[in-house]
Amino acid sequence: MEDITLRALRILKEVDIIAAEDTRHTKKLLTHYDIHKPLVSFFEGNEMKRLDGLIGEIKSGKNVALVSDAGTPAISDPGFKFVRAAISEGIEVIPVPGPSAAITALSASGLPTDQFTFVGFLPDKEGKRKTKLGELKDYNHTLVFYVSKWKIEKVLADMLEIFGDRPAAMCREMTKVYEEIKRGNISKILESVKGKEIKGEITLVVGGA
Repeated sequence: MEDITLRALRILKEVDIIAAEDTRHTKKLLTHYDIHKPLVSFFEGNEMKRLDGLIGEIKSGKNVALVSDAGTPAISDPGFKFVRAAISEGIEVIPVPGPSAAITALSASGLPTDQFTFVGFLPDKEGKRKTKLGELKDYNHTLVFYVSKWKIEKVLADMLEIFGDRPAAMCREMTKVYEEIKRGNISKILESVKGKEIKGEITLVVGGA
């Protein structure tokens, strides 16, 4: 709740409609700050159905705010389709900066930050995932990944095989109540998650070649 900026709160109070990845999550935020605005769901799966309606509302003179569950909308998030559609219609898109798991994790990782590549989510299938990691193995700067809690053990094992035992930081639930950062070589972090139930959102920061 404390991560939201004063500007973001003002915007949410001023707009006509709020498009949210999960209206239940956003409702908690709005209730906490006594903001009462119409909420519309906008998530991966219904975004194409919602786009025409939301673009139509903006064209009619209304302002729409886009909110994601956590972090910055449109970063590894279906919100980018809304942004792209708005731009193609000549609608002004105004970014309202806020927390980003990728940048937050990178800043606390202890790994070089002067140059980095944000990879986002790797492919789910092992073969495609290993192919992607193979493409990245010679990058000599820091790499930033988003990893599902269900895939973290497999992803770390694949990285150990393809990258070798590089320094890394597993950053979980960034800026939330159960925030946790584990630093060490990939093998050490892999050992710490083996056979364990991992909860929350994970950002994995890995050293370059």
